[in-house]
Amino acid sequence: MARQKGQRGQIIDKGNGTYLVRVCIGVNDRGIPQYHNKTIHGKKGDAQKYLTQKLRELDTGEFIKEDKILLKDYLDKWIEIKKPSIALKTYDSYKKVIEIYIKPYIGDYIISKLTPMIIQDMYNKMTENGLKSRIVIYAHTVLKQALDQAIKWQMLNRNPCDGLTLPKRTQEEMKVLTPEQAKKFLEACVYNRFGVLFELLLTSGMRPSEALGLKWDDVDWKGNRIIIQRTLSRVGKTWELKEPKTKHGRRTIPLPPEIMKDLKEYRKNQLEEKLMAKETLNYDEDKSKFEPEEWEEKLKNPEVYIDYGLVFATETGRPLDLANINHRYFKPLLKEAGLPDIRLYDLRHTCATLLLMAGENPKVVSERLGHANVAITLDIYSHVLPDMQESATKKLKDILF
Repeated sequence: MARQKGQRGQIIDKGNGTYLVRVCIGVNDRGIPQYHNKTIHGKKGDAQKYLTQKLRELDTGEFIKEDKILLKDYLDKWIEIKKPSIALKTYDSYKKVIEIYIKPYIGDYIISKLTPMIIQDMYNKMTENGLKSRIVIYAHTVLKQALDQAIKWQMLNRNPCDGLTLPKRTQEEMKVLTPEQAKKFLEACVYNRFGVLFELLLTSGMRPSEALGLKWDDVDWKGNRIIIQRTLSRVGKTWELKEPKTKHGRRTIPLPPEIMKDLKEYRKNQLEEKLMAKETLNYDEDKSKFEPEEWEEKLKNPEVYIDYGLVFATETGRPLDLANINHRYFKPLLKEAGLPDIRLYDLRHTCATLLLMAGENPKVVSERLGHANVAITLDIYSHVLPDMQESATKKLKDILF
């Protein structure tokens, strides 16, 4: 029986292509060394590869003792390791689905004891408890991704999420404004502090996060258009500007001259707010002039205007909180104007629906929205297709008969 010893690990040859890998992972409260043991069936190189990987994980703090680790503890470790590689908003949504949906059902299971039946039972109970199919499917996506990583870390041989039955995805009812309601909405925007923001969402079809990430440098005044180059994500008081997820998200959108005129007026008002501030700083140019602690104090000071170059910002230049805009400005506008209670995102849906109803080419609408392909557009707005088909039939009749 041959042994290959190392400073922190060893490989023990058990014969017949079987190797025991031992890794010292520390000492307990009594000073007794604690070992991680793993039996490898295969070649000696496989055992060496596993030993090297575990020693590297110990050095980087990524090591997880998998033999008795509970799923909830593993998910806590996984999501923190995952955090640097995903968007802030994605991290927050992953964290929530883990805490609210996965942990209460199966968090106390030892990860190596999870079976497809246990996870399937969780999905079934979530559905029975009245959760929407999209939530169950999203929980499955997060859990499967986490357990796929467990396979790469050689904690599992297979993913128990594979081959399960998921609820059928249901298309949520879409709320959009009619042409008459849209006109009424634009009239009401004139008297709202962020009315220009709402006008832009309705006429451009852009996402709210794209509008909040818009900078004045992205506005082409001569061409009457805007360039989408980033989105703004916010989780609590933390925010970040990110590039669009896909190349189709980066796009140019022509705008009506009326909207461009309103944007100019809005910019004029914003410049006046800057002049009224006791101190104005440019985020990109002035940050390096201060010590980190002093700069943080400037950011917290409500009397200092911090210019991030954003089109839509607070009275002191800071990025907007979408939830606050929705609660304080958008919902009251709808109520006062006697309009249906819709979401901010539904202004995007309204834009697409109005264009398709007017007979605009779906390909053009798809590009305006930043969809990867026209099939996505047609699938989302399939409710408009019957009217389009009737219009197409009438045109064909006029041509042929």
